[in-house]
Amino acid sequence: MQRKPMQAQRISNFRSGLEQRVAEFLDAAGISYTYEELVVAYVKPEKKARYTPDFVLPNGIIVECKGRFLTADRQKHLLVKQQHPELDIRFLFSNARQRISKQSKTRYCDWADKHGFLWCEDTLPEHWLT
Repeated sequence: MQRKPMQAQRISNFRSGLEQRVAEFLDAAGISYTYEELVVAYVKPEKKARYTPDFVLPNGIIVECKGRFLTADRQKHLLVKQQHPELDIRFLFSNARQRISKQSKTRYCDWADKHGFLWCEDTLPEHWLT
């Protein structure tokens, strides 16, 4: 496969000094190359994990109490829901209107609604207990 020579202005776009030095070496040697143009898709190997619910009520409802609802928590709960749709996992947020990040307009309650999780704020509803 014929590779086109790198443009001189591209050197400032390298991610490290080492990459820049390699590019300079290749340029000086007259060797053509591409930089970060090839994309190789791959699947990360499956990693077994375990989920321990906060509370399991006698009626089978699982209650997860969340003050902070981090990205890792959200990802975990989506995977658990996907792999165990029979589980009735619900969230008790200390502040359901908290945004999932400073940059996002999505609130904890919005995320739960979008992904089909029931939620409440501050206290458990009576109808969850019976």
